[in-house]
Amino acid sequence: MTRSPLRIVTRESPLAMWQANHVREGLLRLYPDLEVTLIGVKTEADQFQERTLLSMGGKGAFVKELEAVLLSGRADLAVHSMKDVTVEIPPDLELPVILKRHDPGDAFVSNDYACIDDLPAGAGVGTSSPRRRCQLKHYRPDLQISDIRGNVGTRLKKLDEGQYDALILAVAGLERLELQHRITARIPATQLLPAIGQGALGVEIRKGDANVLSLLKALDDAETHACVAAERAVSRRLDCGCLAPLAGYAVIEGGQLHLSALIGRPDGSGVIRGEIGGSVREAETLGDRLGLDLLNRGAGDILREIREHEQQQ
Repeated sequence: MTRSPLRIVTRESPLAMWQANHVREGLLRLYPDLEVTLIGVKTEADQFQERTLLSMGGKGAFVKELEAVLLSGRADLAVHSMKDVTVEIPPDLELPVILKRHDPGDAFVSNDYACIDDLPAGAGVGTSSPRRRCQLKHYRPDLQISDIRGNVGTRLKKLDEGQYDALILAVAGLERLELQHRITARIPATQLLPAIGQGALGVEIRKGDANVLSLLKALDDAETHACVAAERAVSRRLDCGCLAPLAGYAVIEGGQLHLSALIGRPDGSGVIRGEIGGSVREAETLGDRLGLDLLNRGAGDILREIREHEQQQ
């Protein structure tokens, strides 16, 4: 059977290209005769790294232009890091495939210190993530947390130039780029709860594209899909936008799904944590229930404060 070439749209950053090629290689293992090409796009967030993500619409800035290419018919699928994908996606698109998750944790990266606890008071830590900022400030209020933009290589260069004492980066990104030697310490989830979807790759396609779906469905990892669905359901229930300090991480053990989540103020105060467990089949329901629990315990007040602050910017 002759198949049409499959076109993958991706950001042009080294990590995004690795992710797109990872999906391409998975498809070629299944269908050796399939032609799969990559279409690189330099997104607004990649082009204007001096601008804040808030000014460009939050983390959705990393995916919206890829979605536009999909909707135009110029590509058949897009590959995303699931932590960058907003809960609500365009109605004509869907995310039917989530690949097996890589390490979802965060890495402590420093040339001078062994771990977060070793940092002296006033040490400068670089991260662009409100989630990491909130949890770091909660754990170590004495640290100076500064925003940092750019791809992984750019951030490491800034560290090596002495602009920061340490960075917090995703373990998955460093390992995928074969930079695992830069990981000074792996931060346990008990100290820094991962981002929703961190370490997982998702494949987005046009809704109803049965031919593309039939090729992709074998790449879906059911356990990862359930865990990420539970995590994203927390965010959906909170309706907290892209820049709220929200964390969520689910695991499956003994046939049961266990989900943890937290939300707090950007300065690390007022952190609210919650946990829930239950059947894997009820992944999204569990996430929704945990989100409601957080709201009932004060998350709504925190979110109102954050929205008011955003409107003033």
